[in-house]
Amino acid sequence: MIILDAFTANPGDLDWSGLAQLAPLELHDRTRPEEIVARAAGATVVLTNKTPLTAATLAALPALRFIGVLATGHNIVDGAAARARGIAVSNVPAYGTASVAQAVFALLLELTHRTGHHASAVREGRWSACADFSFWDFPLLELAGRTFGVVGYGQIGRAVARIAAAFGMKVIATRSDDRAGREGDVELVPLETLFREAEVISLHCPLTPQTQGLVNAERLGWMKPTALLINTGRGPLIVEADLAAALHAGRIAGAALDVLAIEPPPPGHPLLTAPHCLITPHLAWATREARGRLIAIATENVRAFLGGRPQNVVN
Repeated sequence: MIILDAFTANPGDLDWSGLAQLAPLELHDRTRPEEIVARAAGATVVLTNKTPLTAATLAALPALRFIGVLATGHNIVDGAAARARGIAVSNVPAYGTASVAQAVFALLLELTHRTGHHASAVREGRWSACADFSFWDFPLLELAGRTFGVVGYGQIGRAVARIAAAFGMKVIATRSDDRAGREGDVELVPLETLFREAEVISLHCPLTPQTQGLVNAERLGWMKPTALLINTGRGPLIVEADLAAALHAGRIAGAALDVLAIEPPPPGHPLLTAPHCLITPHLAWATREARGRLIAIATENVRAFLGGRPQNVVN
């Protein structure tokens, strides 16, 4: 058994002992694409987070029978090619729900209060030099009474909705079937209605051919000029050049993103210089508690496969 990219799940504050008890375990912090075949040759079980396992790579690994994805999203693996070769692919669902929901509001509160910016200003002496007992140089926004829109009303979307309601916000949500109705205090609305009415939009839908580029120039044009966009889901949900253009033009008030289409972003990425745009380095999932759950569930996925009853199979 081999883990191709163990470092992000466990940079040293957790351990892999549960996996090591199941089979001989070989760990690599990172694996470049050209190293995969040599490292995984002969392995029946491979675990990966973001190291890609393409059809060509799978064809070069005839002993492989199980792929454990150390994440919920699993498009890093060619699932159809794996299925054709009799390779089961399992993911790790639901481990990061609380952490990601918490991160949504860390991003939102930074947009509405610019806490980090103002704390830095204090260290720079700007408060000490101020003629008044307090100061701020960004508009400060109250969340209570505003409309919060959840795109993708699954487990994380529901957790986010509960927190938004606790802030006194009206919550609307859209589902993949685009149906209207109510679920408790949450109003289910069509996607266009959500984009037009919400003052905060948070993305939680999976990345599929239907959702890739979901947030584009047309839908950004539906949003209120005072609206804020948050993405802790998947980077390609947003057409990033369109978002950058909207921010430069002031068509929306701000964006906060924990994910991008290419990670890390290359130099010259349009959102790195876009105004009112916060970007964090794909860390919403990465609390110690969430990573501990990730490793525990991934271990149980391997145990279930070795016991002849694979679980969380996605292909």
